Amino acid sequence: MTIRKVALLTAGGLAPCLSSAVGALIEQYTAVAPDVEIIAYRNGYHGLLRGDSFVVTQEVREKAHLLQDFGGSPIGNSRVKLTNIADCVARGLVKEGQDPQQVAADQLVKDGVDVLHTIGGDDTNTAAADLAAFLAKNNYGLGVVGLPKTIDNDVFPIAQSLGAWTAADEGAHYFSNVVSEHTSNPRMLIVHEVMGRHCGWLTAATALSYRDLLDKQEWLESFGLIRARRDVHAVYVPELDIDLEAEASRLSGIMDTLGNVNIFLSEGAGVDSIVAELKSRGEEVPVDPFGHVKIDKINPGAWFANQFAPMIGAEKVLVQKSGYYARSAPANERDRKLIRDCAIVAVQAALDGVSGLVGMDENANNVIRACEFERVAGAKAFDVDQVWFTELLSEIGQPKGATLHH
Repeated sequence: MTIRKVALLTAGGLAPCLSSAVGALIEQYTAVAPDVEIIAYRNGYHGLLRGDSFVVTQEVREKAHLLQDFGGSPIGNSRVKLTNIADCVARGLVKEGQDPQQVAADQLVKDGVDVLHTIGGDDTNTAAADLAAFLAKNNYGLGVVGLPKTIDNDVFPIAQSLGAWTAADEGAHYFSNVVSEHTSNPRMLIVHEVMGRHCGWLTAATALSYRDLLDKQEWLESFGLIRARRDVHAVYVPELDIDLEAEASRLSGIMDTLGNVNIFLSEGAGVDSIVAELKSRGEEVPVDPFGHVKIDKINPGAWFANQFAPMIGAEKVLVQKSGYYARSAPANERDRKLIRDCAIVAVQAALDGVSGLVGMDENANNVIRACEFERVAGAKAFDVDQVWFTELLSEIGQPKGATLHH
């Protein structure tokens, strides 16, 4: 298969890998296949459906390394589900009676694209998988090569999603400032809400990264600068149930001893209970085009804070969300290396006519390869039995969980 033109698109929520991945793909094509034309669709599948694209110029190719220093996406994102026809019609992306997948496929043909590179999370890549299957079934002769972007680190079969390491470190840095708020009141509850709808990996990794920062700090206990007051006192993830009453009893002891409690909470923890409570009151539960509950509308952090505050005698409560801060950062060096390694394999896969999601295949000893799209799925659970996580819970004195009560 001769490749003459490739297209790039980024989609879904932001992650610290987007700008870096776009830059790495441009650099790799320029290095190994400089004659291949590169275009980009503005704002992901939104731009693809509308035929809104632009050419990656020679100047951009020469300065693509600058993209490593930026967060966000230089070509724009959106949340569009190609198989949600009603939503695509309602948003004016396709006309009544049109199939968004066919509209997308026809646009790729019209633009002369041989390979589409998608950079996104579980929704983006399951959409890419659906599109790849549609293209193959209908003999379009086009390839789709994806890169796994999600700070949740929850795409199967990818062992490590691009940008997730950076998001954990950035969330840790965010909380290293927020935690000083414990000095504003003698009985303070701080809830640090971390992104992670179905998967608790980011919350756990952020707590681990934050405690690494504490390990490097020198303390002055005689003047009140005590590590225990700035430490993590609880980590709640969707994969572990929470016994609110038992935890309240444990945290009350910490509050009485230290005068403050710091909780790291995955935004997906307890969502089922919150939704059930809303429905029991006859309230509408908002969802996005993918059918996901809009977590920012139901505020899990505030819900947990409201449960715990009276139970542990908190006089002041602060709920802070690090998600947008963490996901908008430029990739750190650890992620940049992984991104570069994945981009090399992704470009070669495209040149070889191989479609798939390029990343560390956890079923092949974490080798970076083009994983078959039919294997791609989202909402991969965080393995709470990993040694580093069980040690983390043990060090902060937290049990693994029981039945959720409220």
